[in-house]
Amino acid sequence: MPANLTPDYLHAEKGFRAAKTVAEKIAALEEMYATIPKHKGTEKMRADIRRRLSKFRTAAEQTKSKGGIDPFHVDKNGAGQLVLVGTANAGKSALVGAVTKAHVNVAPYPFSTHGPVPGMMSFEDIQIQLVDLPPVTADGLVPGMLGTVRAADVILVCVDLSAADILDQVDVCLGVLEARGVVSEGREVPEGGTAMKMLLVGTKVDAPGARANFEALTELHRDTLPMIAASAETGEGLDEFARRCFEMLDVVRVYSKEPGKPADIHAPFVLSRGSTVLDLAAEVHGDFADRLKRARIWGNGVYDGQPVQQDHVLSDKDVIELHV
Repeated sequence: MPANLTPDYLHAEKGFRAAKTVAEKIAALEEMYATIPKHKGTEKMRADIRRRLSKFRTAAEQTKSKGGIDPFHVDKNGAGQLVLVGTANAGKSALVGAVTKAHVNVAPYPFSTHGPVPGMMSFEDIQIQLVDLPPVTADGLVPGMLGTVRAADVILVCVDLSAADILDQVDVCLGVLEARGVVSEGREVPEGGTAMKMLLVGTKVDAPGARANFEALTELHRDTLPMIAASAETGEGLDEFARRCFEMLDVVRVYSKEPGKPADIHAPFVLSRGSTVLDLAAEVHGDFADRLKRARIWGNGVYDGQPVQQDHVLSDKDVIELHV
């Protein structure tokens, strides 16, 4: 069923894309929710707006509780932000240190990470932001950490595969998150809660017995979360880890091309999957969306230079030539 979005909704959506502060984003989302048509064709869109509103409101509350300064706030950079959640000595810091240039504190004792530590991981021609966080315990999260978790695009649940308590590690992480209204996609969302993308990352797969533990974990939790195993020590699985992180973000890379010139293949625009030519135009320049007259595309499933409409849905690695 078509969404049949109104001009008021499209104006609010444009305001959200241009918003720079959390307050501006909340205001735009509230306007989007108030103006979106209420019917079956917009159910998923309304649910997504509610989810994003919940995230930004949580972030705003955390900032307010700290007197306007939130030590756990991390500005998003790159193609998306993924936060690492795990119990003490789960291997989070070592993993972040292995795939980014972040100055993480890798230590053989627990609770060596006291606050968020962001780093940028390369994947092909883009950068993905990873944020190492303090460990979770059965008692909960470090105060202020929940807002960071809920504001992220993806949660990486890290488990030490060399430990004997791998099932307990998973239960603690998921239990603490669920108790605070954060569940994995596909699960029933509690009142006021949010469903988020999650990937379970088994660390230290090179350690004795780790592979058998990962197989057991996969067998028991195959229907709970997608999983991957890696080793920060040997590098095993790190390339696949980067790819899975990219896939979890569910974005597409699109390259702009000026008429008569080659495409700029070194700095793609990163858009949510399902984005259109009009969405790209808004990203390229603030007023391009209003001035856009036509567009041509190079990519899979089309012929080179094929004219496309503004509502054409973009695919990963499409090249677009915009005419205004």
